[in-house]
Amino acid sequence: MPETACIIAELAERLLAGGRRLVTAESCTGGWIAKACTDLPGSSRWFLGGAVTYSDDLKVTLLGVRRETLVANGAVSEAVVREMAKGALERLGGEEAVAVTGVAGPDGGTPGKPVGMVWFGWARRGVEGIVIRTAVERFPGDREAVRCAAVRRALAGLVGT
Repeated sequence: MPETACIIAELAERLLAGGRRLVTAESCTGGWIAKACTDLPGSSRWFLGGAVTYSDDLKVTLLGVRRETLVANGAVSEAVVREMAKGALERLGGEEAVAVTGVAGPDGGTPGKPVGMVWFGWARRGVEGIVIRTAVERFPGDREAVRCAAVRRALAGLVGT
């Protein structure tokens, strides 16, 4: 993913210039965002690490997602990705976080949450507290294509594109 390397370089420059550090909370991407970040030499100066919380139980225990939120909304939802992003900052540290949860397929889709649906949460710690932005996308293709597109979108959201 050559375009991903360009996004990572831009992200690194922005984070370093602002003295900020990134953490990740990943479900359907399985650590791919963290891998993309650490592909850049010197990433330890701005990337702290992340949590791969594929199961609901780990979303609860590692990120502090409320079980009530999961029951009411399902893991693939705006409410859950918000709590994942916030929990990543609160529990892992850093000043910025990205969280991802979705249905990569080929199974697991429903009419309301089809294969390819991915929720994103971007959180920033600032003087006003933690501010969270969210977005949902529906990506075409097989499991690999959905996950690859989700990684690119998650990173692009961090650099504001």
